[in-house]
Amino acid sequence: MKILLCLLALATPLLAGEKPNFVWIVSEDNSSHWLGCYGNKQAETPCLDALAKEGFLFEHAYSNAPVCAVARATILTGAYSPSMGTQHMRSRHPIPQKYRPNVEYLRADGYYCTNRAKTDYNFEGDDNSYWDDSSHKAHYKNRPEGKPFFAIFCVAVSHESSLFDDKPTEPKRLIPEQVDLPPYLPDLPEIRKDYARYIDRIAEMDSQVGKILEELKNAGLADNTIVIYSSDHGGILPRGKRYLEETGVKIPLIVQIPKRFRSLSPFKAGERVVEPVSFVDFSPTFLSLADIETPKQMQGRAFLGTKRVEPEEDEMEFLFADRFDELYGLRRGLTDGRWKYIRNFNPHFPAAPYSSYQFRQPGWIAYRKAWEEHKLSGIHKALWEPTGTSEQLYDLATDPWEVNNLAADPQYMRKLIALRERLKATMKEVQDTGLIPEPLFGTLSKGTTIADYVQSDQFDVSKVTDLAFTATEVDAVNIPTLKEALTSEDVVVRYWGIIGLRALGDQAAHEADALVPLLKDQHAVIRTTAADAIFAFGNEDLAANSLVTDVASEMDGPSLLNLLNTLRSLDLLDQLPDNWAAGKEMKSEDFNYIRRFAESSNNAKTASRGDHRE
Repeated sequence: MKILLCLLALATPLLAGEKPNFVWIVSEDNSSHWLGCYGNKQAETPCLDALAKEGFLFEHAYSNAPVCAVARATILTGAYSPSMGTQHMRSRHPIPQKYRPNVEYLRADGYYCTNRAKTDYNFEGDDNSYWDDSSHKAHYKNRPEGKPFFAIFCVAVSHESSLFDDKPTEPKRLIPEQVDLPPYLPDLPEIRKDYARYIDRIAEMDSQVGKILEELKNAGLADNTIVIYSSDHGGILPRGKRYLEETGVKIPLIVQIPKRFRSLSPFKAGERVVEPVSFVDFSPTFLSLADIETPKQMQGRAFLGTKRVEPEEDEMEFLFADRFDELYGLRRGLTDGRWKYIRNFNPHFPAAPYSSYQFRQPGWIAYRKAWEEHKLSGIHKALWEPTGTSEQLYDLATDPWEVNNLAADPQYMRKLIALRERLKATMKEVQDTGLIPEPLFGTLSKGTTIADYVQSDQFDVSKVTDLAFTATEVDAVNIPTLKEALTSEDVVVRYWGIIGLRALGDQAAHEADALVPLLKDQHAVIRTTAADAIFAFGNEDLAANSLVTDVASEMDGPSLLNLLNTLRSLDLLDQLPDNWAAGKEMKSEDFNYIRRFAESSNNAKTASRGDHRE
């Protein structure tokens, strides 16, 4: 009965208008491998499976970022978040005026545009102001008579918080022992149970999608409405959301175009499309389907509609991951659906955690506990520890779960070098603001935007990109270059010089004295990064004193957040003085993240005073 209902919802028996309408259904936090139509034999997704048969399914669709706000900034503007300076989670930095929301062009063309209801666009401004209606009551049925519509419906039941420990539901369909657990996950009871529970969340999400489609059909609008379904990024079990592996960035994407508008697509009903696409392509594609030219500032490719652009023979999607919530990091990647290359620009950082938010999920909690108790081995243990290397290379055809890193395999050296150079060229082309640490955004932008700064002649993006790659080669032969960078007048060059030496660990310990003058640098991020390296090189007392003392200095939110990250990584939070956070004034999101560190600090002090430390 449920399958029949979903198929009926896809019927198109009524009249169509001059322009297509749009209904875009967005579920939260589920990568494509959770759906039946993408091969999950344990999933119950009849509505989406039916939609894939009536429409067409993209095999290689990607969220450019594995977290919501960063991804949504790219979707809304058709530009990469690192080009705009929106790559840090809930940062709300200003962006240049040239980057405009896609709905601005649709509304100018006569569309009634609604969003129900998540925004989270990650740049300065009023998110709701771009829409005719953005609220939990927003709906195309409220449009003026005769107007075409573009309507987003967000389905939140699949969000990672649905598995948090305040929602202790038991699995309904599967018992945990029945779960087909992917090899990248450790076989722990809590993870098996979370997997089984999430299968239920996916079924609930699919049911909600079916109701939206049924409502469209009952309104007599299915014949002239293009239906798009996707998630906002991957997730939600460990090594999913916030990771550049497929589990974090590979999304489901299904498009159903009514017969009246079939000329807008080269793909047939039921086709499984193999050309790669990503969120940066969505805005140009929406506009193209409405017969609107792609604005020149948009960096994506229209893959449907009157302005469709054929993919390049070597088309690849650009992936990025930076600060997630309170924890800093910098990773970039490329994929074409067959090969995946990831570069970690902080090879001295562990790959878990990338945020503290997920530690209300029983599986994540159990995973961390198993590592702390030395019960893990192999790839499951490695996630929690610095690898000391910066590159990952995967053959997705033979290793879809990305458990076999080929970067050190001589057989794949040519492919590794090609993708490394391709990523370097891409970061230069998009003028990647992530090369500049977030604590320097305010100082360097000087009242404009960090994107304006990077795109000006004040910043040599080619030179800094080359240095960032050199710094993360983790090769002692580069020590003279890195040491020279420490004395540069360019603060960003100094930063990458420190990062390069820090990544070398003991191989660069003899250069510790060259870092000591930087403890007095005018920029807090330089002082912090230099102290971190000095600590690693053995002078722990000097570094710890510098870091703890610097907390009292005047600095902005990102600088203090970076300093607190470093104190926590060095297990120094319990050395902070009482009420260290008093009087700190900063943006609300910065304060929220810093408050987490205040709580962590208090917990650490309590544990220390009880002579017990984990």
